[in-house]
Amino acid sequence: MKLAIPTKGNVIDDHFGHCEAYTVVTVDANQKVAKTELLPSPQGCGCKSNIAAILQQKGVSIMLAGNMGNGALNVLNNHGIRVYRGCSGDVMQVVNNYLVNGIEDSGVGCEHHADGHVCSH
Repeated sequence: MKLAIPTKGNVIDDHFGHCEAYTVVTVDANQKVAKTELLPSPQGCGCKSNIAAILQQKGVSIMLAGNMGNGALNVLNNHGIRVYRGCSGDVMQVVNNYLVNGIEDSGVGCEHHADGHVCSH
């Protein structure tokens, strides 16, 4: 299994579409982290970039994210990537929490994104 996390430094970036990079985490059959890599974020808005296709090609099936607009959510879902919004904090701590306890999607999206406004979280 592979997970992707929008990242800024060592923490989850609150806005998927404008993150510095994506941390891609490979999890082995024992639910342990086997490998991590940093994938630079493409320029521009996440829902309009090709990041969903790139992540899909890398085998990513889960995204642990802070927040994102519905456009990005739909693009990721259409590429077979399940999104869990509402995550925050240290990237590896959130990954380990997901592996041990599971995480629920907050269901909260970036409401003004579709109107062309940039969210300020």
